[in-house]
Amino acid sequence: MNRSKYRRPRVASVALVFFLAATFHALPQVAEETVDLPSLTMSDEQFLKGDVAGAAPVTLSAKLQIPSSGAPPYPAVILLHGSDGIGSGAGWNWSKFLNRLGIATLRIDSYTARGHKEIYSGQDRVGEFNNVVDTYRAVDLLAEDARIDGARIAVMGFSRGGIGALYSAMTRFETMHGPKKAGLAAHLPFYPPCNFRLEGETEVGPEPIRAFHGEADDWNPLTRCRAYLDRLAAAGHDVVLTTLAGAQHSFDSTSSPSYNVVSNAQTSRRCFRREEAGVLVNDATGQPFTWQDDCVETGPAVQYNPAAVSRSEEVVAEFLTDLFGL
Repeated sequence: MNRSKYRRPRVASVALVFFLAATFHALPQVAEETVDLPSLTMSDEQFLKGDVAGAAPVTLSAKLQIPSSGAPPYPAVILLHGSDGIGSGAGWNWSKFLNRLGIATLRIDSYTARGHKEIYSGQDRVGEFNNVVDTYRAVDLLAEDARIDGARIAVMGFSRGGIGALYSAMTRFETMHGPKKAGLAAHLPFYPPCNFRLEGETEVGPEPIRAFHGEADDWNPLTRCRAYLDRLAAAGHDVVLTTLAGAQHSFDSTSSPSYNVVSNAQTSRRCFRREEAGVLVNDATGQPFTWQDDCVETGPAVQYNPAAVSRSEEVVAEFLTDLFGL
């Protein structure tokens, strides 16, 4: 992607951002609040067809962290975990980083209330687009909080959560499922699968998309996301992809400090799904996709990568400093 579209921050340099982050680190931490988040549990077909009436109501739990510095109303970032669930190290680490920049965070637990601790060992336990709905409901929840600036809410998601962070930008989904009280100011997907061809997929809002992906990712390979983001950029949208050399999947999760093959984790890396009349179809077979299809494999790898984390933190800090006027 051409990074020439990326604007320099108006207020602070990257060096100043990290000076402020170091300063905030010394301040007392505000207690994390547990909040209820009403949402819906939907199959992929229900989501794609906009079948809200057939969905099951669910009340999720989320962790709201207000910064210890500055004054309200604060900007906020919604954090969406991956298929390993709320215990994922990525969301927790990013919450602390963003709080030190003066940004509130809302870490959503998308699985526990739906009856699961993790879904990587059975990816069909939760529809792939549920966290798009969770994101929209979180925007409305945050917009009702007087401490949050409803005009400055972004979403960041990791792997499965990256689906929510990326595809919540589609205007079709906003029309069907979107928030009513505010909107999203930016989308920051981290290593999502992107192996879909959805109806209206290049019709997204004007809000910027900033994507991050490890070049060595063998769970959700970079190629698929680069292709989709290229299509978005060709359609004239504000999209930038930051690739991290040598970085594996979950490069920002301290839960995997060393190279680890997750033997029972399912990956759709060899699959490509296209939407036909609201149904995800396996492009190779022409039949509705299932997680029992031959293209589904197990045994992708994960590994924390400090250099990739440092680079992505630099880009995120610069971008959000500019976007939120920090």
